[in-house]
Amino acid sequence: MTILVVTGTGTDVGKTVATAALAACASGAVAVVKVAQTGVAPGVPGDLAEITRLSGRPDVHEFARYPDPLSPHHAAQLSGLPGVDRSDAVARIKELDRTHDLVLVEGAGGLLVPYAVTPALSQPGLDSEWTLLDLAIELRAPLLLVTMAGLGTLNHTALTVRVIEAAAGELAGIMIGSWPAEPGLAERCNVRDLAGMAPYRELAGVLPAGMSSMRDFPEQARAALSPRLGGTFDWPAFRSAVRA
Repeated sequence: MTILVVTGTGTDVGKTVATAALAACASGAVAVVKVAQTGVAPGVPGDLAEITRLSGRPDVHEFARYPDPLSPHHAAQLSGLPGVDRSDAVARIKELDRTHDLVLVEGAGGLLVPYAVTPALSQPGLDSEWTLLDLAIELRAPLLLVTMAGLGTLNHTALTVRVIEAAAGELAGIMIGSWPAEPGLAERCNVRDLAGMAPYRELAGVLPAGMSSMRDFPEQARAALSPRLGGTFDWPAFRSAVRA
């Protein structure tokens, strides 16, 4: 029984495709959780529907949905719907963990995006926000960080890693969420630096751009994920092939 939290350096870095790839390559009973889906109207397929389509895993759980494409705490406030209760989310994820070999929890946006605002008990009159990092620490679950390949990624990735380390969180790995078919000099240079921030000084996976439209998604997923995540990705070979 394992819980893995999938986070990113920001929005649109490939978290959903990464989560689908992890689900496709995992063995045993797998559940996928989306704590809060934003920017999708009721009844419209969201990220979990895409994960099921790609991975074939139907055991998915969406805890809250808000129609506006905002951070969960703002989307909840604007819609008039209740924010996600952290204690309830923790309890539901732990219950899934008791009956599954793997529970994948996909975050919204980046690591520190607030999920809900609640009155701070210690300081009346102020608000307290909780984030995916808070959730992962309470669950004692490692975080897999999905990042970009190109310019800007080194700063965003380093900042996210430092926040995880400062909070005594566990970094399970760093994965590139969209690797171009023809990488430029920036992408090839960044590979070494990104790997240097990761456990074992190697990337946990590199997902090819456009992977969600590939018919052989499970095969592509296995080739893109490291053996630690159920794949066959050859980090030394990839590093040598893209060396700048």
